[in-house]
Amino acid sequence: MKKFNRLNATLLLSMALCPVSGNGQAYQYPFQNPDLNVDQRADNILSLMTLDEKVAAFANPAVPRLNLPDPGSSEGLHGVVRRAMFGNTAIPTTSFAQVIGMAETWDPELIQRAASAEAYEARYISQSDKYKKGNLEIWAPNADLARDPRWGRNEESYGEDPFFDGTMVVAFVKGLQGNDPKYWEAAALLKHFFANSNETTRGGSSSNFDERLMREYYSVPFRMGFTEGGARSYMAAYNAWNGVPMAVNPVLKDVVAKEWGADWIISSDFGAIAHVVELHKFLKTREEVVTAAIKVGMNQFIGREDDATLIKQAITDRRLTEAEIDAALKGKYKTAIRLGVLDPPSLLPYSKIGAPGETEPWNTEKHKAIALDVARESVVLLKNANGFLPLNKAALKSIAVVGPLADQVLIDLYGGPMPYAVTPLQGIRNRVGSAVTVNYAASNDNNAAVDAAKASDYAVVVVGNDPMCGAQSPMEMFNSDASTKPCGDPGEGREGRDRESLDLSQEQLVKEVYAANPRTVVVLISSFPYAIRWSQENIPAILHLTHAAQEQGTALADVLFGEYSPAGRLNQTWPKSLDQLPPMMDYDIRHGRTYMYFKGEPLYPFGFGLSYTTFKYSGFRTSSDRIPANGEIKVGVEITNTGTRDGDEVVQLYASHRDSKVDRPTKQLVGFKRITVPAGQTKTVDFSLKAEALAYWSQEKHRFVVEKDKVQLSAGSSSADLRLEKTVAVR
Repeated sequence: MKKFNRLNATLLLSMALCPVSGNGQAYQYPFQNPDLNVDQRADNILSLMTLDEKVAAFANPAVPRLNLPDPGSSEGLHGVVRRAMFGNTAIPTTSFAQVIGMAETWDPELIQRAASAEAYEARYISQSDKYKKGNLEIWAPNADLARDPRWGRNEESYGEDPFFDGTMVVAFVKGLQGNDPKYWEAAALLKHFFANSNETTRGGSSSNFDERLMREYYSVPFRMGFTEGGARSYMAAYNAWNGVPMAVNPVLKDVVAKEWGADWIISSDFGAIAHVVELHKFLKTREEVVTAAIKVGMNQFIGREDDATLIKQAITDRRLTEAEIDAALKGKYKTAIRLGVLDPPSLLPYSKIGAPGETEPWNTEKHKAIALDVARESVVLLKNANGFLPLNKAALKSIAVVGPLADQVLIDLYGGPMPYAVTPLQGIRNRVGSAVTVNYAASNDNNAAVDAAKASDYAVVVVGNDPMCGAQSPMEMFNSDASTKPCGDPGEGREGRDRESLDLSQEQLVKEVYAANPRTVVVLISSFPYAIRWSQENIPAILHLTHAAQEQGTALADVLFGEYSPAGRLNQTWPKSLDQLPPMMDYDIRHGRTYMYFKGEPLYPFGFGLSYTTFKYSGFRTSSDRIPANGEIKVGVEITNTGTRDGDEVVQLYASHRDSKVDRPTKQLVGFKRITVPAGQTKTVDFSLKAEALAYWSQEKHRFVVEKDKVQLSAGSSSADLRLEKTVAVR
């Protein structure tokens, strides 16, 4: 009788929807009709599937009997990742700077361009005859907040501020998914919802804080990615929130799905289902976990091969109904429909990508140029005493390039093979040419580095962390116990292992090189902040970059020799020492985390970065002295380049509440723009400030509230360098 009912339902649906398109094309099933909406098509797909096919779809949505393909997926935090592991063929793709470095550009438009290039490469891999590897679901961006610099996966975050991170997440999502109203170029899957910023005990730990912090801080980049960026999919985190593991937490259904509309692909993290039993000890069996996860909307399990058996058993035990299975799976097929994989290629705006004879996109000048733009804009000038930089190439006869990272471009766990990589050494050699002697000292040989420094006019010492923290490859990380071993250097971290120190062990090399040649530049290539107090006090010039940028060396050389004026900004507070931080597992940021609540003086503040030119701020104004509770005002400021070089300035707008009835941050970012200002010229920067951006979450009313308040607006070059201010009333 059940089979008869399903058959009749399918026939009735087919008749009702009339599987004929507007151009008269007939289809076997309604889901094949592009003129129907995604819900109608997805419902029809599910009505045609057998229970066994539905169970299998939790691992792979392909249904060969119905000619439904798997869109395919890959990591994509800072480039499409196609490594030679898990049966995949290695494909070199454009590699941008690590996410923390992409964010140091403070340039959402550039981040959107980078993500768009990534989406194009994903389409090319999926559609070209050379590869034909489904690759359209991109596990990115990472919307987790870097609340603590000890976090082992700090490199994957856009930083510590919720509005800033959310703005970058929105830009990346828009770049991946494109602007076509019907079809996505690629699908974004945000990671890892939420409050996932400790590694060593992540599989069984709980991130504990109130709903107000959830709404105002930890969930903000996710909410913005869904409601403003248009993402619909995400991965749940390993951790629990207030004791309830995220894989089974009702917040996935009650807030993320119902309020923010993100209920398409909801994935577990690798092995998270088992963790709920074995580490969290929240439920007794994996069958219970799978059941609870499906009930809150999860439809993709990663890490075990017997999940299908568990799902079947849950149905047999009447823990799950087929209707609940359908409700969970529907979003997977809505994703496939939006990606256009069910429709004739001629209907897709991306149909020509991968056509015969097309140059592989990662080998095109366009994608190389975007990679270089990201690398250049990400360079942060941390110190430049007495205009030490840029170096005068014309007056230079010799330069030492030393340090363990001088002739490497390192990838992290979520990086893949690059089409090429320009190391710092190669970038400097390319820039100075044969007229300048480059004295290189390899690896960690301090004596050779000192000798090279002594024999040179200037010394560039390149230091930093190892993103793999001792592992030789991503394969080793996945297939051995490398991920559970402590890093050899307590100042390093990675996935599965938090840092134990903020000290840079290689600072000893810096001291020795400086003693040999005080005309030393430190280039710190790192995935996270270091407490480099000695270097800050003694070294004349310090630059910060991050790993994985294929144009790392070119960008560095351009900045060193003045071809490009740096304007990158830090997206985290850099402490002077470990004792300035609360305990690692204290998730209440009000206890001294981030620039909003930091106690004491940091080594470098949030938003900090120097330039080769100078800027004057003037003409700070608002369109009104009052902001209606449901309205907005315009805020403007004039920026004049008072130096002799063209350059970029990152204008930052902060708000401080003066009459709030609840505790607020000392200041909070509410706007930022990176602009180019030619020497001697002035540009006006305008912001739109909505009252809702000043709201707080009322736990009593269970909603955001815009209160009567006086708000001080401040504009400047960093959170600690605010030049102008004006107070407005919120009414």
